[in-house]
Amino acid sequence: MSRLHRNVNIAAVVLPFAAVLAAIPMLWNQLIGWTDLLLFAVMYFVSTAGITVGFHRLLTHRAFQTYKPIEYLFAAFGSMAVEGPVIGWVSDHRRHHAHADEEGDPHSPHGHGDGFAGTLRGLWHAHLGWLFDHPTAKDAEQHAPDLLDDRGMRMMHRLFGPLVIAGLAIPFLAGWGLRGELAGGLTALFWAGLVRIFLVHHVTFSINSICHFFGRRRFSTEDQSTNVFWLALPSFGESWHHNHHAFPRSALHGLRWWELDPGGWVIRAMKRLGLAWNVVLITKERQQQKLAAAAAAGAQAASPSAQGPHGPSGARA
Repeated sequence: MSRLHRNVNIAAVVLPFAAVLAAIPMLWNQLIGWTDLLLFAVMYFVSTAGITVGFHRLLTHRAFQTYKPIEYLFAAFGSMAVEGPVIGWVSDHRRHHAHADEEGDPHSPHGHGDGFAGTLRGLWHAHLGWLFDHPTAKDAEQHAPDLLDDRGMRMMHRLFGPLVIAGLAIPFLAGWGLRGELAGGLTALFWAGLVRIFLVHHVTFSINSICHFFGRRRFSTEDQSTNVFWLALPSFGESWHHNHHAFPRSALHGLRWWELDPGGWVIRAMKRLGLAWNVVLITKERQQQKLAAAAAAGAQAASPSAQGPHGPSGARA
């Protein structure tokens, strides 16, 4: 990773964090208005949908198809989340699935040492640390050749910087216009720009860290992904991450009726409007088959015959 790239990543993380620290006294003094809250909600929805529905389910896993202009629009929205250019993001995530929680996974929290210190190192690496030593679009020729072959997507990748600026300029101009004064633009820039970026970052970064360390599992997968219910709404359903690793191409990550999945709701709405097709859905029968396979594997591992006469694998105590 070049020094410039590293410094840009540090700035992208530190500046929103500083804004959140500044937001505490601003909230105390009620320096926030309804326009700021409205624009925050709009920009949070746009950028989070861009990452979760666009970068992730559409471009990384091809969980559904849509028109090319809509693909590019999602790429623009996802870039406003300031998590890196689209081709690099997709390449890194496909690499994560190819080596989940093993050597080669760019952001696994596992394998960073034993004990409490090793756990902290792993969680830090998965949440933020990997951003400071991982080159953008590494091995993209191997992991994202379809995007590299797409001229429009290459352009969206190159426009990452201007799109980040647009993600800050839009709330500034909207706040200025709605309130009719420069102060309205500045507070909107603060809340719907910097504070919004901070929250989007740490909600989505938590999928790499928390959702590979804490939570529940029910399928048999070769990684340590988990489902974390309390992150479901802010992450647009991405925190049903174990479900996602069990069925990576599924357009819906919430597989039970109570597993709230706003990203899946967006895709369903697009399908009804004729804007999405070939939507990959996982039937209940297929889920049951995978659950049955997991139960059978667990029973076999627990049976005395599988353990042998001297413990697991016949090893002597």
